[in-house]
Amino acid sequence: MFSFANTYLLYLLLLLPAVALLFLWARHSRRKRLSRYGKTDTLLPLMPDASRYKPGIKIVLQLIAIAALVIVLARPRAGAREEVSEVQGIEVMICLDVSNSMLASSTDDPKGVSRLQRAKLVLEKLIDKLDNDKVGLIVFAGDAYTQLPITSDFVSAKMFLNSISTEMVPTQGTSIGAAVEMAMNSFTPDEDMQRAIIIITDGESFDDDPIAATKAAVKQGIQVDVIGLGSTKGSLIPIGANGQFMKDDSGNPVTTRLDEEMAQKIADEGEGIYVQGASSTVVKDIADQLDTLSKSNLEKVVYSASAEQFPVFGWIALTFLILDIFMLDRKVGWLKKINFFSK
Repeated sequence: MFSFANTYLLYLLLLLPAVALLFLWARHSRRKRLSRYGKTDTLLPLMPDASRYKPGIKIVLQLIAIAALVIVLARPRAGAREEVSEVQGIEVMICLDVSNSMLASSTDDPKGVSRLQRAKLVLEKLIDKLDNDKVGLIVFAGDAYTQLPITSDFVSAKMFLNSISTEMVPTQGTSIGAAVEMAMNSFTPDEDMQRAIIIITDGESFDDDPIAATKAAVKQGIQVDVIGLGSTKGSLIPIGANGQFMKDDSGNPVTTRLDEEMAQKIADEGEGIYVQGASSTVVKDIADQLDTLSKSNLEKVVYSASAEQFPVFGWIALTFLILDIFMLDRKVGWLKKINFFSK
């Protein structure tokens, strides 16, 4: 199969007939100007070195060289084919807490980076570590929603990651159990596939039983790891951009704290690990933990690049340009002595 990477550049070939017509018009104009000084048969002996055929040969060489250069720019390719290769990997579902408490500072500094922003930074680096694995994304607050089904398209995963906000889930709360249950149902049905769930949260679960959901996941052979975000000392939850903070029904500012005890318990029941999100080794720790799972065969379709054919046309263009350079307009000396039309 023959194709071009830049097909639109082939339209430049339409200029070749125009160049040829301009050449013919120039030759006709030349003969017309010469006729003003006398008959052609009389004038030709006065120009013994002028060749009647060399200009035509040179323009043909030039047109071929230009055509070859246009084809080079269009990047001709041949031999395109589709290959299927087997790669080793696991499936990872990420459950990201997007409740309002994730707007609070991820550190003791109330003006520090929010928990949600810190979560995005951690996830972006973690996705880069997944190599050939498959990844999916679930966001949760009072309810859980699938943001990205399980996929090996990490570019899309990062794109969806950047668009996450606390406004994505209309029902507020923290339903970690619902997120784990949804993650369990989001994996592919392949029984031999190794799976893991990564929960990123501040650990404050008010709406369900995350321990029961985690135990159910472990029964299905799924590892559950937890990344905890926030400060155990507590942080206020900012609202808007005017420095206001969330208040309870009594008008008192709401303080949200990282529940490390709950996060650690979920990780223990999930046969995984708990890592503090503020740790400088959080990405490495989680990646190393995922590496403890045995890799399974993942079928991955790879479209091999077609073989580039432009060097061939590059050599053709160079050859004809060199021939054009060495071909002069005047007659060849030793050919002038030969009369091809005499008896």
